[in-house]
Amino acid sequence: MTEYADPSLPEDSSPRHPKAPRPKQRTPGPYPVPPRERRTGLVLLHTGNGKGKTTAALGILLRATGRDMKVAMLQFVKTEGSERGEHIAARRLGVEIVPMGAGFTWLSEKIEEDRALARTCWARCREALESEEYDILIFDELTYALIYGWLEHEEVLPVLDARPQGTHVVITGRKATPELVEFADLVTEMREVKHPYRTQGVGAQPGLEL
Repeated sequence: MTEYADPSLPEDSSPRHPKAPRPKQRTPGPYPVPPRERRTGLVLLHTGNGKGKTTAALGILLRATGRDMKVAMLQFVKTEGSERGEHIAARRLGVEIVPMGAGFTWLSEKIEEDRALARTCWARCREALESEEYDILIFDELTYALIYGWLEHEEVLPVLDARPQGTHVVITGRKATPELVEFADLVTEMREVKHPYRTQGVGAQPGLEL
C-alpha cells in the first residue's frame, strides 16, 4: 500500500499532534462535507506584505462553493460598488462578495468616514456570523480596522470565538496584530520576494489584481 505525505500539512520535522490524521492512501474522493456538528471550525489568517492574501481567500471561496457550502466575503477596504473580477465572477456563481469600504484607506483624508464604514462592515460581519447560515465567512482586510483602532480586539475576538459550531472564518490583511495572530488557528504570512511594481513599474492588471 502506497502512502504519501499530506500536502496540507507543514513540510518540517515538527512533531505530529496526537489527534492529527495519519497519512492515507491516495484516493480520488468523494470527500463529502460533514454536518456542522462534526466539523472543526477554524479561524484562518492570511497576512504579510506579499501579494496573495485575498487571492488565497478567493481560492477557499471557490473550493467551498464547489462543495455546495454557503460562503460570503465582506470587504473592509475595497470601494463599495467595485467591479473587480471577483465581483463579476461571484454574481455568476451566486456567491456574496460585498465591498463596503472607501478604497485605499491609508491614503484617505476622511478618517472619520472610513471609521464609520469599518464599523458598518463589522456590524454586517457580526450579523452574518450570528445568522448561522454560512459555512465559511471571509472578512477581507479586517486587519486594517484593528490596526487603525476603528475596531477593538475586545469587541471582535469574542464574536469570532462564539461563532456557530463548524463555521470557518478567513481573515486577510497586512500587519495582523499580535492579538489576532495569537487568536487564529492557522496563520500564513505572504512574504514579498520580488514584485513587478517595484522592479519594472508595472501596476495592477485585470485578472491578476483587478
